[in-house]
Amino acid sequence: MTFDLASALAPFLDPVAAGIVVGGTVVATMLRTPVRDLADGMAALARLPRRRFDAGGLLDQVGAFTRIARRHGVMALDRSVITDPDVSAAVFAIIDGQGPDDVAVMLRDARRLRTERQLAAVEMWSGAAEVAPAMGMIGTLIGLVAMFTRMTDPSAIGAAMAVALLATLYGAILANLVCSPIAVRLRRQVRVEAVERARLEAPLVALAARARPKDLARDMAHAA
Repeated sequence: MTFDLASALAPFLDPVAAGIVVGGTVVATMLRTPVRDLADGMAALARLPRRRFDAGGLLDQVGAFTRIARRHGVMALDRSVITDPDVSAAVFAIIDGQGPDDVAVMLRDARRLRTERQLAAVEMWSGAAEVAPAMGMIGTLIGLVAMFTRMTDPSAIGAAMAVALLATLYGAILANLVCSPIAVRLRRQVRVEAVERARLEAPLVALAARARPKDLARDMAHAA
């Protein structure tokens, strides 16, 4: 005797209930979320399978920059290839003569803005997890109303009852097995990345402090 998965799942499939729950959740999420945050929330799905952010490689790169600056001067870093936007902005600010305080503020602002934008994506999925059960309840009420209005037609009662029961099921599944787990994983990634990026501040500020005395001496020489 073979197990027929399609036949087993058939009683739990109802396009009307799914349309009410999924469609209602999507519409409600779109209405309560700015367009940019919606785009960020969808783009954040690409980060889910990635490994946790680790600043170790960037710290090694900053250490190499420090050695290069010590031997050849900070201007030698102008030819460096830097893929991380925060490190790139900090290094080029150092090359332009920005001091350690300015570099520290730049890194903190960049980290804060990135964290806020990523948390906005998390809030989108958390909001969807909150809305989905409510949409399931709405689908249940719609199904019950349809069932009571068709009491004289026994053949239509079953379909209306299926909508009423399955809408609640779909809302619970969408909230607890899809949206909420996505929000939790994204929030964990945001927290880890914020902590890891904080490790980059000290070595980059130290690099700026190392380059700054040379810049001051150069400025004083030009002024004289």
